[in-house]
Amino acid sequence: MGILNVTPDSFADGGRYVGLAEAVQHGLEMVDEGADLLDIGGESTRPGAPPVEPQVEIDRVLPVVETLRHETEKPISVDTRRAVVARAALAAGANIINDISGLADPGMADVAAAADAGLVIMHSQGEPRTLQLDPQYDDVLTEICAHLRERAAQARAAGVRDGRIVVDPGIGFGKTLAHNLTILRNLDRLCALGFPLLIGVSRKAFIGSLSGAPVENRLPGTLAALTLAIAAGARIVRVHDVAPAVQAAAVAEALPR
Repeated sequence: MGILNVTPDSFADGGRYVGLAEAVQHGLEMVDEGADLLDIGGESTRPGAPPVEPQVEIDRVLPVVETLRHETEKPISVDTRRAVVARAALAAGANIINDISGLADPGMADVAAAADAGLVIMHSQGEPRTLQLDPQYDDVLTEICAHLRERAAQARAAGVRDGRIVVDPGIGFGKTLAHNLTILRNLDRLCALGFPLLIGVSRKAFIGSLSGAPVENRLPGTLAALTLAIAAGARIVRVHDVAPAVQAAAVAEALPR
């Protein structure tokens, strides 16, 4: 899953693809590099990020979705917490909703069901402004699994088919370094939920904590984490650097589990 942030303030690439031409060009470059799907986001959800108005998010995302829909047959995902944004993006040609809030918007599952869209349900603790202030769990794995199981049941009850549901533990979203490492060491617990597992580790802060590398130099750590995640059963990896990730994924897929 190639990341396409059309925002001015995302942590790794904010401001690089805010223009329509730049965004579309980068999306097509990622397709050429081997991306199987593109994930377009119009609101930064980095720790501490302020929210944006839904119409601002729609104005950022829709022209990119519409243009890319005419340029590629690859599935397009919209990275949003809001049902109104998801509905507009699906109407414009997106196929998947990537909801980092895990259905916090009560209308999100209904939107996915009505469009028979894919739905990524991610776990997060708190909103972007507050999620890294002091994340606390009694048992991080048990609580994440229970949350994802509950929200998947909610999606099913709304009419989302099992084959459309993907789960994501939300690395870095309301988690300390220790929490993130516990999740990555125990991905079998998440795979046991019975849904395809998406993992997003690309350039994230835990890599910097372990290595001291600034965000622009975290590709080696990203590749290490995603290779292990794929070997452990992850089916989708969300990345900024598509070509190196495709190569790493090809090797990881060939290894015995």
